[in-house]
Amino acid sequence: MTVKRRSKFSRYRGSHTHGCGSKKKRRGAGNKGGKGMAGSGKRADQKKPTILKLYGNEYFGRKGFHRPQKMLVKVKVINLDDLQNKLNFYISKKLISKEADIYVVDLGKIGYQKLLGGGKLDVKLKVTADHISESAAKKIQEKGGVIVDAGSSK
Repeated sequence: MTVKRRSKFSRYRGSHTHGCGSKKKRRGAGNKGGKGMAGSGKRADQKKPTILKLYGNEYFGRKGFHRPQKMLVKVKVINLDDLQNKLNFYISKKLISKEADIYVVDLGKIGYQKLLGGGKLDVKLKVTADHISESAAKKIQEKGGVIVDAGSSK
């Protein structure tokens, strides 16, 4: 049968210092040697292999730089063949109109900024966009299409 023992901590009740000498001696992290990785600086060569194993070189200072993400501008792009495949969908949503045999496309209305020249083109397009790649412009003009107000062609 096990006997329930009284905790050691309760035995210190009423003792002024709980058996540790002067009150000042047990204060703060300094008496423990520091908190966390304290003392891992210049003279702590014995700790360095452990630190490198756990954290790698990042612990001893940052290297390189991070590009500020808020300065990046994301441009939404679409390829010619993707646009061609979705023509009927966009016509049903009234985002693209058809004049005779030419589809009139405003990429801004659809939600894209740049037209790329990926894939084959089988229809005539009249395209308005912020940016159009050179290959896309070439393919549109070869099919007899028109580029209106293209902005910059890069």
